[in-house]
Amino acid sequence: MNLYRFEVTARDLVTIVVIAADTDEKAFDLVEIELEKYFLKKPDVRDISLYEKKRIRGNGAGFVLHEQETIITS
Repeated sequence: MNLYRFEVTARDLVTIVVIAADTDEKAFDLVEIELEKYFLKKPDVRDISLYEKKRIRGNGAGFVLHEQETIITS
């Protein structure tokens, strides 16, 4: 299993979504599902970018989210 960190760019926001999944395809599908569950009205998603991917091993895995770093430039 892998831990994925995605950056989701919508018309009026950029947000981070962290997903645990077996495959890349399943991880992208789960991003959509989590966005639908989190927001009352699903944002107009323009881009979903895979930012980091880590293998989950015996003791686990994690990401540090420091300030608002982004791979998207304005």
